[in-house]
Amino acid sequence: MRPPSTTPGTELTTLRHAMQAIQAGQFSQPRALLAPLVAQQNEQALILHAFCLCGEGDSDAAARILATIGLRNPNSQHPLQDLSEIMAALDQRPAAIAVCRAAIRLAPADTRIHTALGDLLVQTGQFEAAITTLTEATTTHPQDMLAHNLLSMAYTESGALDTALQCLTACLPHTPNDVPTLANIASVLAAQGHMEQSFGYFAQALALRPQDARIRVNHSVALLKAGQYAQGWREHEWRFQLPGHTSLPMERLLPTLGPDTDLNGQRILITHEEGLGDTLMFMRYVRPLAERGAITHLWVPEALADLCRNMAGVHTVQVGGTTPDYDWHCPFISLPRVFAATSQPWGAPVPYIRANSHKVAVLAPLLPMNGKLNVGLVWGGAPRPTSHFAHMIDRRRSMSLHTLAPLGAIPGINLISLQKGPYAEQIMDPPEGMALYDPTDNLHTLDDTAALIMGLDVVVTVDTSVVHLAGALGKPVLLMDRYDNCWRWLHGREDTPWYPTLRIIRQTTPRQWDNVMIRVAQALADMAAQRR
Repeated sequence: MRPPSTTPGTELTTLRHAMQAIQAGQFSQPRALLAPLVAQQNEQALILHAFCLCGEGDSDAAARILATIGLRNPNSQHPLQDLSEIMAALDQRPAAIAVCRAAIRLAPADTRIHTALGDLLVQTGQFEAAITTLTEATTTHPQDMLAHNLLSMAYTESGALDTALQCLTACLPHTPNDVPTLANIASVLAAQGHMEQSFGYFAQALALRPQDARIRVNHSVALLKAGQYAQGWREHEWRFQLPGHTSLPMERLLPTLGPDTDLNGQRILITHEEGLGDTLMFMRYVRPLAERGAITHLWVPEALADLCRNMAGVHTVQVGGTTPDYDWHCPFISLPRVFAATSQPWGAPVPYIRANSHKVAVLAPLLPMNGKLNVGLVWGGAPRPTSHFAHMIDRRRSMSLHTLAPLGAIPGINLISLQKGPYAEQIMDPPEGMALYDPTDNLHTLDDTAALIMGLDVVVTVDTSVVHLAGALGKPVLLMDRYDNCWRWLHGREDTPWYPTLRIIRQTTPRQWDNVMIRVAQALADMAAQRR
């Protein structure tokens, strides 16, 4: 007996609900929901059914379905590409890798499967395997530009930036107008610090696709890294065309201010948009807004709320809830653009954040009082494995606690952990000879961390929110920076206009921290000697 048929409207509703459940990490319920359509051999239902099987661990059954459908549609994107994106967003990449490997055994000539697998291997840090897989895909199918670009990414993530660039420039003559390849060449050149060459490739990509928001944002990052702030801040507003940014109406976005713009009585809603570090960095513009008469209302995460309430120029602070009344809204990251044409393009001077004096007194006894140099230490950022881009950035900027072993041998210093999150677990296995104080059980918000930092002599940190917090407080900071650094630290400099007390100690070789450790250790030894 044939199962009851479904109407087109019902069918679409079923598929949509099933996809939403899968994206939420639910697999048994949507599999049951899809059963009637699967029995009818509905191709979209079969694909979603296979996604459920992957989530439930049945990689062979999932691979049989997806490999068959892929062969049936040789000119379309392989459904394994969609599976990999869903599983990556759920931080279940190993399950998708297992399905890809099983599918390769069933359809070894389908290079799209190799491409999907290579992408996942890059994301999980298996660079050698990724390079092998993607090289096979590009050799078998030289016109597969996605495979070429992913192979370049694999080399980039492994630190072989020159090879990554060669991968892209070698394949470009076959398709000289391939926009993703042009944009990726531009990004690799920017990572190497070849800014003018980078701008040339961005110009080619944007001439072909001027409305591509992702390329416009990447272009803005290169401009900012080169110190071309006026154009960079304007271009950076293209991020609003991408998912995950403000949903507030663009017609009420705070415009760029003139030298004498009066905001008297205007209610300005300032919103947290991306990482904690971005918000901490651009809090410097709140006081200048208030000085122009603005009524500032900050909408921030709980971790920042107490710190914001103690800032000059802040009228009210909100955590969660519904959108308050406002005349203009502005994400923190847009404030440099707002002030670019004023006499305060850098906002209020450092220090523009104040620690709670009561908390400073309460937390002071947690620090050793033995006359040695008190050094705050952070070696890892906030890992965001469900975000593809953030996941890879964290892997580049963070390190193992054991990498910091040379600091444990410096006489005259105390090492005090400021590390929170998963990387803090490494304290249970410190390098031999390293004594590490750990007061972090008493640090619940960044207001607490700020109070503790005020009792330190220097903070040594990777590029995470603590570098901005310590810099905004005016404390000495040694930033251990990755080779292909964030735009905010410019290129080829050890100082920064954003934080006058910060010194940048950057990798001289991509992904290699040894030279950084030598220079950090020497700087701390010099500071300890001066103290003595």
